[in-house]
Parts: sequence; C-alpha cells; structure tokens
Amino acid sequence: MFPIEDALEMIFVFDRAGVISYANTAAKLKLEYEEDLCGRRISDVFPGTFKATEDGFETDYQFGSELCSLVAYRKNLTCFPVEARIIESNDAQDVYICMANDILEKEHLNREITHVKQEAEQALKVKSEFVANVTHELRTPVNGVLGNTRELLAEVTDEHIMKYLRLIERCCDDMNKIINNILDFSKLEAGKFTLEPRKFHFRNMLDYARSQHINKLTEKGLGFFMTVSPQIPEHIIGDELRIVQILNNLLSNALKFTTVGKITVEVVKTAQVKDKIELFFIVKDTGIGIDKADKDKLFQSFSQVDASISRKYGGTGLGLNICKQLTELMGGKIEVESEKNKGTTFSFSIWVGICEEEEMPAQVDGDNAKANLFAMGPQDDGTDNTENMMQYGTPENKEALKKNLSKLILCVEMENWEKAEMFMETVRQLTQTAPREVSRVILKLKMAVQKESYEKVNAGYEELSSFL
Repeated sequence: MFPIEDALEMIFVFDRAGVISYANTAAKLKLEYEEDLCGRRISDVFPGTFKATEDGFETDYQFGSELCSLVAYRKNLTCFPVEARIIESNDAQDVYICMANDILEKEHLNREITHVKQEAEQALKVKSEFVANVTHELRTPVNGVLGNTRELLAEVTDEHIMKYLRLIERCCDDMNKIINNILDFSKLEAGKFTLEPRKFHFRNMLDYARSQHINKLTEKGLGFFMTVSPQIPEHIIGDELRIVQILNNLLSNALKFTTVGKITVEVVKTAQVKDKIELFFIVKDTGIGIDKADKDKLFQSFSQVDASISRKYGGTGLGLNICKQLTELMGGKIEVESEKNKGTTFSFSIWVGICEEEEMPAQVDGDNAKANLFAMGPQDDGTDNTENMMQYGTPENKEALKKNLSKLILCVEMENWEKAEMFMETVRQLTQTAPREVSRVILKLKMAVQKESYEKVNAGYEELSSFL
C-alpha cells in the first residue's frame, strides 16, 4: 500500500451509510479537524453534493475517475473549492474513496493572472496610443523644417550653404521614413491596421516603385532588371500602397547593401482560386549578404544582424518586420536566402483579386513566360560575375575599380563629399583581397575623403591608379 498518510491531497474513506472511516493528515489539516473527522458524515464535508438520509446519503454525483469541482466545508462551516475524484473501492462493497485537491490558491492565482493580463493589455494600448500621438506630433515640426529648407534651397546660391541645406533636407526625409515605420508598426501591433484594396494598374505600380530608386541606382552604377510574367493581368485588386511599401523596403535594402553588380526583380503568377491569384515576387541583389545563422534576426522587431550594420547603414530594424506582417495580412509570407559576400534573395507572395471585366492572359510556355519590363545598366548575359568582380586583380575587378575611382574623383571635383564617401566605400570593398601595399593606399585615400582633403585625395588616386 502506498503512503497515503503523507500525500499532499486530501484522502478519506466513507461507506454507504456516509460515515467517514479514514482521513489522512492533509484532510484533517485542510478541513481543520483533528482526530474527530473519522465518524463524521460525508455530508458534513460536501453538504452541497451529499444529502444525509436515515439509510445513508443521497447524491447526484457520478462516481468514477473523472475530476469534478466541488465545495468542501471546514469544521467552522467556512468553505473552499476543491477538485475531487470519488471512486468505489474494488476491494470492499459499498466503500468509497475520495481524493480532493484544494484549488483556492489556484483560483486566486488565475484571478491574479487575469488581472495582470488585463493590466498588460491596457498598458500596451496606452503605449500604442502614446507612440502614435508622439509620432504624429513629431511629423508636424519635421515637415515644417523640411518645407522651409526647400524654400531656402530655391533661393540660396552659395554652394557651401546649399550643402548644409541638402543635408537638413535628407535628415528630414529620413526622419519621416522612421516616423512612418513606427506608426505602421504601432498599428500592426495593436491589431488596428487595415488594408485598403482597390483596382490599379499593376505594371505602372512596378514602374513607379522602380522610379523611386533610379537616382541611387545610377549613382552607384548598378545594373537593374525587372521582369513580369505576361500571365499577370494589367489591372488587379489589392492595396497598391502597401505592395509598393514592401517593394520599396526590399529595394532600399538591396541598394543599401550592394556596391557592385546588379539588382533584379521578378514577378510571376503562381496560383489562381476563382477570382483570386497568388503573385510571387523575387528581389535579388549581389550585395554583402548575411550568414545563415543570422537570417532569423531579420524579421524581428528593432533587430538587425549586428550593431555595426545600424551604425554604418542606419535604419530602425522595423522595415522587414513590417513587410512580414503586411505580406501575412495579404495571405502570403516572406522568406530570405543569402550567402555572405555573395548576395541576398528576398521572396514574398501575396493574394490579390482580378477584375471580372478583364480577361486573364493566355498561358505562355517556355522562354516567353516572362517579359522584360525594365532594364538599365550593363546588359545581363545570364552569368553572375560578381565573385570575379570582388576578387582583386581580375579584369572585372579592375574595370569596376576604374569606374568607381573616376566617379569618386568627379564627386571630389564637384565638392560633393557625401557621394564621394559612397564611392570610396565601393572602392574599399573592391580591394578587400588586395595586397598590403594597396590596402595602405586605400586606407589613406579613405581618410583623405573623410577629411575632405582635395590634395590628399588626388595623391591617393594617382598612387592607386599606378597599381591598376
């Protein structure tokens, strides 16, 4: 027989007459009886379940192994809730065994948990409202500074002053992007974000997304290719603003982390159910890439792969998390494949509606399954020479170095030091595998650009050109 006397749950035995013949220590303590619990009736402990009669007791309780919620009464007639199981003994007829646990503490904890949960939900609501109000209030002064700066840019002719005004304009634009991200994130977290689907021209939307990055693509000399499947109709029904937001975020990241090579965008139709079609987008770059171990960090809130990324490239770490939640709202998902120093490929799917009056394009097979929508930069021959370009001394590497050095010197001649630093970073990445003597020249050239020293930049340029 197991030591039931020391069990933590209350255990007592009673017969058909309702008289308790045994009670363990836990039962005596919980019910506040000492030695006089034996001989008491079961109806004294559970008066709401067992009613005393001349022959014994009456009850609607279904004896068995199932746990039931009962109310137990102490000797002083105060009560508390228990979870009880009452079974009929297999060894003796008309003998019953009751096993009960005091759940008063459990119910108290449940109430506490409910209360804490309600407080947390209220705090989250207050926080979300506070963040939304603050960001709205921030937008007013930022737009005020931006508007006045642009007015001054139209009037000022001094290049030195214009340089600082352009810097202020750029900072205000960056601040507005951060504010928009925080607002979107707050709405998504609070569950108050709603999509606004409407009919729009799909290819015009893609061209608009591309046009917002064309200046940066031209500055960096990157190849850009966008293709769209002819199976996708001209007009679709969806939230155009949010689709553009996802594309802009992915293209901005690709531009931010790509110094040489190309960026490609491809859109294909992958499924159709009645008047809904699934669109699959692929955004691929030849940038710095990330380690496989760091991929999971990309879609977390306020997270970047490492601290040096935010210091060097900026950003709040919210963009990709917002993209993830937006794609899920549109019935799809977003994924990433990447390899360090070889580039990154983001892919995402969404479901959109098709217009009843518009016929779906016919199925196209083979090489005609996608049509070139837009291409700029060097022609794409289907080969990926990015690895050769990053290897110092290869023909591709020398060609890329010459182009970026020429652009660097042109920016220096025009005293556009901000863009000069951008091309300097490209030159640095192109010479990562260079010999030590070349690396020394690169370091001196980088310091000269940062100090805006025209003479030292020219000297470094001449020295580096001699190696090429």
